[in-house]
Amino acid sequence: MTTETRKHYCDTTLDELRSQGDPFADETVADMFERGEVRDFNTLMRFFSTAGHKLPDGLPESAASFLEATAMPPKWVDWDVMERARLFFMDNAAHINTGLSFAAMPATYAVPRVARLLASTHSMDYPSRRMANTGQFVTYLMQTNAFEEGSKFIPAAQKVRLLHAAVRHHLTETGRWDIEKDGVPLCQEDMIGGQICFSILVLDAMHRLGIHMSEEGAEAYYYAWRVVGSILGCDMEAAPDNLTEARAFADLYLARNLGPSEDGVRLNNQLMRMYEDVVPGTLLDPIVPATIRFLVGPTIADWLQIPRSPWDTAAKAVPVVLGLLETVEDSSPLGEWALDKAGSLLTTFELGSLTRGRVMQYAIPEELKSDFGVRSQASRTHRWVPPAPTPAMP
Repeated sequence: MTTETRKHYCDTTLDELRSQGDPFADETVADMFERGEVRDFNTLMRFFSTAGHKLPDGLPESAASFLEATAMPPKWVDWDVMERARLFFMDNAAHINTGLSFAAMPATYAVPRVARLLASTHSMDYPSRRMANTGQFVTYLMQTNAFEEGSKFIPAAQKVRLLHAAVRHHLTETGRWDIEKDGVPLCQEDMIGGQICFSILVLDAMHRLGIHMSEEGAEAYYYAWRVVGSILGCDMEAAPDNLTEARAFADLYLARNLGPSEDGVRLNNQLMRMYEDVVPGTLLDPIVPATIRFLVGPTIADWLQIPRSPWDTAAKAVPVVLGLLETVEDSSPLGEWALDKAGSLLTTFELGSLTRGRVMQYAIPEELKSDFGVRSQASRTHRWVPPAPTPAMP
């Protein structure tokens, strides 16, 4: 794509996206609620978690039509790029999970509108569920057979898309969302913004940690999340096509949406406690807020009321240590194998600790919190480096 044909983003563009949902998923969910079929759907979908398997008998007709229509990946997917993305994930699994856990996830809590939405669901009182869902989802995505018969990814993505539609349905139908002020709940702006957070912010966190990665690998990782966005119902005419466009979208989205909120503080506190509980003992507990503060920066950290401590200085030394390990990995095939293996084992341990060996089901919420209310508030050369912030649009 040339500079002349590259997508440009401005407040007007994002305002339009804020008024749009996901029509296909929204109509499917609305029909199930109208017919009282949601509970039956959730029960039957526990037996459908593998691509290519026959849909359970008795599924609501609208749900069966949706699942059949969304059972295949987009036709435009470049499978060579997806393979590069898979290899990038294998090489950086632990670092990607660190970026998701300590940067991308807290950053979403610093978007007050998104924090209010997350606070509206019962499951968000248990942040391990969200982290387990996200970790399992990413693991499914980066497996060799992610889009083939027998995989877990496509069914998981279909369920997540319907879950999002259910949240939109509840908040819209009950009048507990200020549409005039905040647009459609879980709108296209936030859906694309979420895709950006889980790609750009993770790459930024990895760079801040001193992780060596190629431009090709970083671009492939973003491409994989672009494919995910399409499967989850993002408007691909509006979604960024590449890292350059994604950076422009991210700069605008975050500049116009970031801010403090009570919900964001509470959700992040729950998240930090969950991380601290995963690691035995209490000696390393202070490193959790220190790492988040280091990766998200002082402004977001202060909005989320992340405490300062002497460990903040220690966190700044992490890139030096990781940089040395990365140098060993770059120069030694044996070192590369050993560190990749250690990263894989660490990732497996983290996910196992969160899921406790269970498969996360991504069920449609039959109701939201009753007390919910809208508050006012490959090659390692040519390493990828995040560009300077995009100048503000006039």
